Amino acid sequence: MVRTTRRSVLEALGVGGAAAVAGCAANAPTAADTERQRTAMEQNAKPTVDRVAADPTDIPGPIQRSTPTTVDVTLRPEEVTAEIEDGVTFDYMTYNGQVPGPFIRVRKGDTVDLTFENPSGNALPHNVDFHAVAGPGGGAEATMTAPGETARLRFKATYPGAYIYHCAVPNLDMHISAGMFGIILVEPEEGMPAVDHELYLGQHEIYTDKEAGESGKHRFDMQAMKREEPTYVVMNGEQYALTPDGHGTAATVSTGDTVRTYFVTGGPNLTSSFHPIGNVWEELYPEGSLTTRPETHVQTKPVAPGSTTIATMSFPVPGNFKLVDHALSRVARKGCMAIVTAEGEERPDIFDPNPEQ
Repeated sequence: MVRTTRRSVLEALGVGGAAAVAGCAANAPTAADTERQRTAMEQNAKPTVDRVAADPTDIPGPIQRSTPTTVDVTLRPEEVTAEIEDGVTFDYMTYNGQVPGPFIRVRKGDTVDLTFENPSGNALPHNVDFHAVAGPGGGAEATMTAPGETARLRFKATYPGAYIYHCAVPNLDMHISAGMFGIILVEPEEGMPAVDHELYLGQHEIYTDKEAGESGKHRFDMQAMKREEPTYVVMNGEQYALTPDGHGTAATVSTGDTVRTYFVTGGPNLTSSFHPIGNVWEELYPEGSLTTRPETHVQTKPVAPGSTTIATMSFPVPGNFKLVDHALSRVARKGCMAIVTAEGEERPDIFDPNPEQ
């Protein structure tokens, strides 16, 4: 194992020695530092992939054991090029090639043994800050790696809940905007209530130098990010990725089923107003907290950047149910929507779209 040093990481970043690591800079990266990073990304030969949108159903199953154990986790920051929408490409930064990064599931009291591998083909240093970590920087300094380096981190999951993890290098907002965030779920010792399905969704903003829909390569636009004026606001990394026009709906369920959604706002700047059109969140754990009573029958829940929510809904009638940010221009203009399809018998006693006149 090659252990990176603070000096080697900062030199690779192009950041002066006065800057602190892990995104907590005494002197923030300059415009020249940022331009060096962006240029390095663009000049690097990145693999082109068909998809960065994480499969929303790719979630480890509920934990059945009653005692703590050690859970091995490997995260790889992968710099790839993919389409935001048809004909529009962008240089993403990801964990394990997907946005959001892999869903990590452990139990309170477990020990997480993390291997953080920064591939030699990358252009930039990366790291990870776990909000579930009780320790300096959430592990960000311990996992600071330049391309070709590997770091190890071991931590105990001491408090239950759903927590974001994200990159936290200088220019952390750029790295998060490009896709570097995810969820770690720490189940309580008694486990989670049973549901029929679980989904994993992550919202973030993408700032580019072109208008949405303009074909060709879109470059990251730091000035647009400073103004907090994103070109796209997306779920799972791509415009309308989890709809019939994208990679297919987030899930197909049966009427009567319950679906628990783990939702994270990567940001880096905008708060999501998370809402299920045609439904409500029957049970919702604000901030992903599992040690408070859930809220019930919630129509719209603000989820701030760097936070999560756990929200459960059911489907008494069939149809397409849209999960959106209720800042609706982000849905209509910028791509922020996922769809869950419920199949089953109509229930005109509950919902009748064509009542007799």
